[in-house]
Amino acid sequence: MKNKFLFLLGCLIAATSPCAQGAVKRPKILGIANMAFYVSNLPAARAYYKGFLGFAEPYDLKNDDGTIRMAYIKINDYQYLELFPQPPRGDGMLNHIAFYTDNAERMRRYLISRGIHTPAHVRKGRMGDKSFTVQDPDGHTVEFVEYEPDGWAMKHRGKDMPPTCVSHHILHIGFTVGALARSKMFYGDILGFKEFWRGSSDGVTLSWVDLRVPDGKDYVELMLYKRLPPQDKRGGANHISLMTPDIFKAVATLRSRAADLNYKHKIEIHVGHNRQRQANFFDPDGTRTELMEPFTIDGKPTPPSTAPPPR
Repeated sequence: MKNKFLFLLGCLIAATSPCAQGAVKRPKILGIANMAFYVSNLPAARAYYKGFLGFAEPYDLKNDDGTIRMAYIKINDYQYLELFPQPPRGDGMLNHIAFYTDNAERMRRYLISRGIHTPAHVRKGRMGDKSFTVQDPDGHTVEFVEYEPDGWAMKHRGKDMPPTCVSHHILHIGFTVGALARSKMFYGDILGFKEFWRGSSDGVTLSWVDLRVPDGKDYVELMLYKRLPPQDKRGGANHISLMTPDIFKAVATLRSRAADLNYKHKIEIHVGHNRQRQANFFDPDGTRTELMEPFTIDGKPTPPSTAPPPR
């Protein structure tokens, strides 16, 4: 509660301070860079993301003793999943979310001007890219990445995307949110994300709100709760959504792989509240992977929900 109060106070001061207003222009936020999860069994997670979903793992990072610190699952040249074979640390199996920007240092200075606590410096990591992290109002770690020409991601451009991949794009990422107003202040007012749709699972209470990055097409899905789910039940909320132009073809491919890889969850296609065809899959730790078509079943827009947020 103290952190939430300080966040609101900092935002209020930043928004009203004459010296802060307009002092630093926000750089571009171009899209989702990665979503990172803890995994309890790295070989089993690799079997799911590589053997079942068909992605490649172009590289990993190792600890000093040679053990794996994190494995990188490539979706496309700018988007990855990061798998940490470590115990979770209080946000279900979610480690962090990340967005890529055209200028990490200017993003850091911009966030300071808006009252957000940041590290003292942008770092250039072992993968060769610039990055830094902050905390959002719900305590999620949010990373900003600037891809460098000599970084591993750009050196691997056009590589490691085999024909077995079930998708080539992270359409959105979803994560738990306790209070919509705080999150919209951070992602909307400060970062510039634009709301374009909101939905309700029961027609009575708002369930999620979708906000698009200011300089791209990717978006975040704020999963709203009055009381956040228990730590071991957050895998359905903290999720990735992979775009597929043909859900029937994608699901048929995954059904053909399911038996060989001992995938035991029920596989079915359904039409979501947004009237887009989708199918849900789960890694060995219960983290949800959503496959979704990028258009509604009839090509017409779906009206947003008018239900109130949880109170």
